[in-house]
Amino acid sequence: MPLLGFGLPVSGSWAAPTTMLHVARRAEELGYASLWTFQRVLSPVAPHDPSFDAANNPGARPADDAAYRSVHDPLLPLALVAGHTARIGLGTATVCAPFTPPAVLAKAMATLDHLAGGRLTVGLGIGWMPEEYAAAGVPRERRGPRMEEYLGCLHALWTQDPVEFDGEFYTVPRSRFGPRPLQSPHPPVLLGGSAPAALRRAGRLAQGWISSSRQDLDQVSRSIELVREGARDAGRDADAVRVLVRALVDLVDVDPGPGRRPFHGTRDQVLEDLAALRGRGVTEVFVDLNFSPRVGSPDVDAGTAVAEADRVMDALAPATW
Repeated sequence: MPLLGFGLPVSGSWAAPTTMLHVARRAEELGYASLWTFQRVLSPVAPHDPSFDAANNPGARPADDAAYRSVHDPLLPLALVAGHTARIGLGTATVCAPFTPPAVLAKAMATLDHLAGGRLTVGLGIGWMPEEYAAAGVPRERRGPRMEEYLGCLHALWTQDPVEFDGEFYTVPRSRFGPRPLQSPHPPVLLGGSAPAALRRAGRLAQGWISSSRQDLDQVSRSIELVREGARDAGRDADAVRVLVRALVDLVDVDPGPGRRPFHGTRDQVLEDLAALRGRGVTEVFVDLNFSPRVGSPDVDAGTAVAEADRVMDALAPATW
């Protein structure tokens, strides 16, 4: 079985501070390995170009998805629960890196790593929604080269003293940057993305890969092989690559029957789905109810959402396997 984590409440009516603390504490008690947040800057009202996702971002969700209508910042909830937990890992899956200057993100992540006692994993993505790029004031052109330089700048900020970086997109004048992250040389960095170039980049420049929320699990082995191929091409240990999959779980009491989709089924069926991912090369999975229409929508009653989350969290708890 891959390591199993849980999505921290950040989207919809259940995403209240008291619920964040409740889920974090309960997840740690039940043996979950990690807690994860995600970033959504805005949810546009006007429809965006319908060809954009299909042509360039096959894993992206619709911009008007209910889970995107009310989403907290990805770092502040992790900072909140860091002081109320002791062992469970904390991570972002993902933060859209280009929307924040690398020096600002490096500072925030280094601080969070200290607050979490060295439990942070930094999950970064390249972003896909045109409206968010417009709101962030960042050009969408040459996103791949920009991301590669961003990662180089982050590494320099976290590991050099003094630091100096002079690139095409980012510049850091010769400066002191402290405090450094608690983890050495820096927190693990995982990259999202579904295009072949993005998959190879994750293996070449990061410690692993995060699949999209719409990853075709029949194709996940091929995606993982491209990540590991990137690691091998860079002279890195391909077997050490972390692979994180977001599981959109829909737990039911009765077998849905033929045509059942992954993670939709009874407790035993969902656990079998999770265990099967290990054979495909997945090292970590997290159950994310922020994308469940019964939990993560702002239209759902908060009490009902929390009750459903507790039911799923208890049923799949690693401590019960």
